[in-house]
Amino acid sequence: MTPETLALIAGVVISLIFSYIPGLKTWFETLAPDMKRLFMLGVLFVVTAALFGLSCAGLFAYFPCTWAGAWEALQLFILAAIANQTAYQLSPKVHANS
Repeated sequence: MTPETLALIAGVVISLIFSYIPGLKTWFETLAPDMKRLFMLGVLFVVTAALFGLSCAGLFAYFPCTWAGAWEALQLFILAAIANQTAYQLSPKVHANS
């Protein structure tokens, strides 16, 4: 599996978590639409930054700790964000009390 495929899958999974996990879904539905988008982007950014930071710390080898590695992390963040926002828009909306 390529890093791009994993980024796309991660973006979709995070979206589905906030669409279907009961406790998170109920809380997430109370947010304004713009806040929902920003929150999911924030989660993706934190995950990407953590993976890059842990790679630089030598704990993982997801990215080289170089400008090229940072650029790769940014590109994967953008792919994950596109997949995340698309999956959220396409997922069925079920009311919290259903």
